[in-house]
Amino acid sequence: MTVLITADVPGQTREGYDGMLKVLSGPIKRAPGFLMHGAYESEDGGWRVFEVWQTMEQANQFFAQHIAPNLPPVVRPKRKAQQLHSCVQP
Repeated sequence: MTVLITADVPGQTREGYDGMLKVLSGPIKRAPGFLMHGAYESEDGGWRVFEVWQTMEQANQFFAQHIAPNLPPVVRPKRKAQQLHSCVQP
């Protein structure tokens, strides 16, 4: 089932997010099950990231293999998952 992953990332900076995106934009586009990614600066000064994946397993696998190993020690995302009722794609 398609899932929406949201992550609040306290302590993340614009430079830190942009650096991660630069490194990970290629691999995420090729990741099995990846549908979309977006992010914005949150009200508390950190970042909020959201992604849509075909399955939770695919999202977790990508996070474990590509994101977690590249995070600075002080940056720990608080991830949440929600199964989607619908997901319209082109």
